[in-house]
Amino acid sequence: MGLTMHERHALVRELSSRFQLSGKKERSGILNNFVQLTGYTRCYAAYVLRTCGSKQVRIRDGKRIVFIPGYARHPGAKRHRRGRYRTRAFLEALRKFWALSDGLCGKRLVAFLREIVPLLERQRRLLVHDPVVREQLVTASAATIDRLLAKTKRASQLKGRSFTRPGSLLKHHIPVRTFADWSDVRPGFCEADLVAHDGGSAYGDFAQTLTLTDVATCWTETEVAKNKARVHVFAAIKNARSRLPFPLLGLDCDNGGEFINVELMEYCQAEDITFTRSRAYHKNDNCYVEQKNNSVVRRAVGYYRYNQPRQLELLGMLYKVLRLYTNFFEPVMKLREKVRQGSTLTRRYDEPQTPYRRVLAHPQTSQEIKDALTRQYESINLIEVRRLLTRLQQALFRSAIEAGPPPQPPGDFPAANHPWRKGGTFRSKQNSTREEPLLPQAKAETT
Repeated sequence: MGLTMHERHALVRELSSRFQLSGKKERSGILNNFVQLTGYTRCYAAYVLRTCGSKQVRIRDGKRIVFIPGYARHPGAKRHRRGRYRTRAFLEALRKFWALSDGLCGKRLVAFLREIVPLLERQRRLLVHDPVVREQLVTASAATIDRLLAKTKRASQLKGRSFTRPGSLLKHHIPVRTFADWSDVRPGFCEADLVAHDGGSAYGDFAQTLTLTDVATCWTETEVAKNKARVHVFAAIKNARSRLPFPLLGLDCDNGGEFINVELMEYCQAEDITFTRSRAYHKNDNCYVEQKNNSVVRRAVGYYRYNQPRQLELLGMLYKVLRLYTNFFEPVMKLREKVRQGSTLTRRYDEPQTPYRRVLAHPQTSQEIKDALTRQYESINLIEVRRLLTRLQQALFRSAIEAGPPPQPPGDFPAANHPWRKGGTFRSKQNSTREEPLLPQAKAETT
């Protein structure tokens, strides 16, 4: 086991004076022993022994960093008292705002607190009345928040399934757009995707959620569709478009038949909307909207099966409220760059901002749109929005539980002309995005 950082700093302080006053041969011997003990490279070890005790200044990512080799921290720096954030009042307030934010991570929760606490103060609806706790909420770092909420967070491991099926040959008439092509876009170029609410059984009819995400600002609209029929998906796209705060300029989707059809292509041509699609079997081409399937849709409505008229009505009401919270109050981070050095991949993100703030900050957003969004933002009561969301979620989940388990397919093996089969066997991955599980009768037949 190697030396700890505290032991290394102590060793540097002990050997630095001897190293600086010795001759060339003695320096070489001290340096050899020091490298063997610490594991430092020879160049860095010589630098540390040579500059121990002197003030060093470096510029990293535009920030000025001051340090002294041989010391874990600046000797004259003021010691930070970690215990001031461990009061019961602060922990209770932090848990309240974490629940209000729908369980955001530390970096996004910091931006959420600095946005919401002043807003609630202006609206006189602040959940905490202690001025000390209010100050701590807007000054706590992301690392402190993650550390204090570690025992409160419960990660979910649930995972859905893909129901995308290849579209018609019409897709060859629609240009391909990959994730790398979204270099510099203005608000209005969106990606679309569907989320299936099958409850674990793909048999029968069940609802679908259309997710529409703007690439430039991360503004997200969700709309419920009765099923994957083209007419319902087309109606959902038009409804989602009507709620966007800016004109729809481009639509990018996957290769499913619910999107790749003549009706949608002619509609986009008539409305001057750029219609593109992703590459087949390249899920990351729709990365901007794919990440919203879990962070927005699944977190709000779960994995239950929804196929009844009352459930569709509740989903529609819930999405009208959810869009206010998602777009005006939930900060998001966008990936700026990825740098690979050997086997190490470093991702750098921008500062967390809500989609509302990104729309205001975009240079191509008109002043009319900014004024309308600002008036809407100031009139929204976040506490009432969260309460209404909770009531709708409880009613939706209760309806799904009362409906019972999802229906199962019949026990008979599908006929040879069934669309699941091709030439007497189930379709391979070249013809379907996932393999259908074999029924017991199918297993006996194939053996």
